[in-house]
Amino acid sequence: MKLNPLIKISKYFSFVAISLLGLFGSAVPCTAQDVSVSAVVHSVAENIIRNTSFNFVDPKTKTVYQSLDDVPAGVSVKAKSLYNKWEYANGVMMFGMLEAAKQFKEKSYADYVYKNFDFIFKNLAILQKKYAGEKRLPEWSRLVGMGSLDDCGALAAALSDVNEVQHNQRYETYLKKAANYIMHKQVRLSDGTLCRSFPRKMTIWADDLYMSVPFLARMGRVTGDRKYFDDAILQVRNFNKHLYDSTDGLYYHCWFSDVAQNGVAHWLRCNGWLAVAQVELIKNLPKDHPARKELIGYLLHQIIGISRYQDQSGLWHQLIDKPDSYLESSGTAMFVYAIAKAVNEKWIPASYKSIAIQGWKGLTRQVRPDGKIENVCIGTGIEDDIAFYYNRPNVTNDFHVLGPVLLAATEMAKLQR
Repeated sequence: MKLNPLIKISKYFSFVAISLLGLFGSAVPCTAQDVSVSAVVHSVAENIIRNTSFNFVDPKTKTVYQSLDDVPAGVSVKAKSLYNKWEYANGVMMFGMLEAAKQFKEKSYADYVYKNFDFIFKNLAILQKKYAGEKRLPEWSRLVGMGSLDDCGALAAALSDVNEVQHNQRYETYLKKAANYIMHKQVRLSDGTLCRSFPRKMTIWADDLYMSVPFLARMGRVTGDRKYFDDAILQVRNFNKHLYDSTDGLYYHCWFSDVAQNGVAHWLRCNGWLAVAQVELIKNLPKDHPARKELIGYLLHQIIGISRYQDQSGLWHQLIDKPDSYLESSGTAMFVYAIAKAVNEKWIPASYKSIAIQGWKGLTRQVRPDGKIENVCIGTGIEDDIAFYYNRPNVTNDFHVLGPVLLAATEMAKLQR
């Protein structure tokens, strides 16, 4: 892996300072490291902004529409840009953009997020009316309807952060709907654990801790209603109970209730989802909450577990405990964020920062000059064979990586101060 020069030398001192990070790692003075973090953020964020059109397209004719009002009757359209789609990975991306805006004082990143949500919600009423009679909406079903945690949790977390600034009634309405869905409509086990009806009946997916807890934690803080914290804490406890493998300190991707058995894989990104979700809960929890110490304990034992498997490159493997599986960027970024955040907030000893530093060094080598990020696992479901995880395509710039890298960068900038 080769560390590439990242962007606009005029804006970020010099290419030499960036290159030194790859050559000398933590021996580089803090100023050079800070330049590199800023360069990564600018490169990734600007690539996202460049590739967002805020238009609709007819996939059959390729006709582009600026407004849904211009779309003829009977024509189904899609968002022209991937980053305008109502997808959970975009929720994480927008959360990352907001955090980067604060840390690096780049107002344009926050403005991008505001514009993106405005583009979606100003068209929501039209979408609901236009497609009300259709049974299946591959493009808009997650927005118009709400039938899974993927439809609402990650996006609602980012939208909640926006609404704290904008106080938008349309956003408030959606956030209340999302909270009600997670609290009362999503399928659960008898012990209250959030689960899914597939691939088997009542399956716990590790991913779902992120698709629920960060938003619930924000609702708890914003509303002051402890029921949201109570449910979020219950999920962390139960996911640990069902998914944690004490023999190696890692988490399984799933738990099948029909056979009371875990799945086959310690998949990296699902472990990352768990770590980031726990960080987001602790971050939003009152400092005097009685469960705070317990939650930090869960996070610390996960960090200790994952640290045993870090590759010498700084990255982690797609299957954490399988060094013959490929090195993967999105899950690595999640752990860099979680560990650096925990150190910065003094939840865990500062000695653990070396894990994040090594991870960040590995990540910077995955960022290309155009802001695209290499070695990213695509969206991944659950299968019973380990080969499924080995063989998931490893691509450049799948959108699962964008938010985690931006989040990792914000905390690394703080860590290196």
